[in-house]
Amino acid sequence: MDSLNDILSRKDFEEPPEMAAIKKFVQDNYQETVEVTIRERDILIATPSAALANTLRLKTRELQSAARTDKRLTFRIGF
Repeated sequence: MDSLNDILSRKDFEEPPEMAAIKKFVQDNYQETVEVTIRERDILIATPSAALANTLRLKTRELQSAARTDKRLTFRIGF
């Protein structure tokens, strides 16, 4: 049986490229911070305001292009 230390030493703690690309897109264009969660079928983007969530919803294709993904983007208001 592997020890916890062995398991964690093999874990990759790097941020997935899709997540980093979405965060960078929002920061560069809107100077806001968002939380991004990558799930099996979609990517969840949590925003601090409804206005930002709606604006990003209208930019879905651009976000998918920046993240190089075809996954569905889901938006949530609040962290």
